[in-house]
Amino acid sequence: MAKVTEVAAGLALPIVEQNGCTLWDVEYVKEAGDWYLRLYIDKEGGVSIDDCEAVSRAVSDALDAADPIEGSYIFEVSSAGADRALKKPEHFAAMMGREVEVRLYRAREGRKEFTGVLSGYEDGAVTIDCGGQPLRFEKPDVAQVRLYVRF
Repeated sequence: MAKVTEVAAGLALPIVEQNGCTLWDVEYVKEAGDWYLRLYIDKEGGVSIDDCEAVSRAVSDALDAADPIEGSYIFEVSSAGADRALKKPEHFAAMMGREVEVRLYRAREGRKEFTGVLSGYEDGAVTIDCGGQPLRFEKPDVAQVRLYVRF
């Protein structure tokens, strides 16, 4: 049986693309006792509230018609965000050369967070350039990788 996120992505993808956006990620998570199905969308120039609303209405109708999820859940559509998480190989490929923050499960050199320019991704291992020094983090050690936003 397919995962909820895969089924939702399959239903959502054509609708998201019809609305001029790309599907960045889908998550199905339980928070504070409630299940949430979240679509994260992206678009050149940024995602507007109107984009989220149009996608949300159409995908919600498709989900209601297909009824692929047992039980109740809260459905949300939002922008992937400026500090979006990188999870899939295509995310890393698209963001190569951008500044990222790598968070680790266990401290390395006394730190759990490293910021640098994404310079490599291979089989889940992430390499960043920290001031001319390449640092490689193996997949089991990496808790999260996000785009880094400077203010």
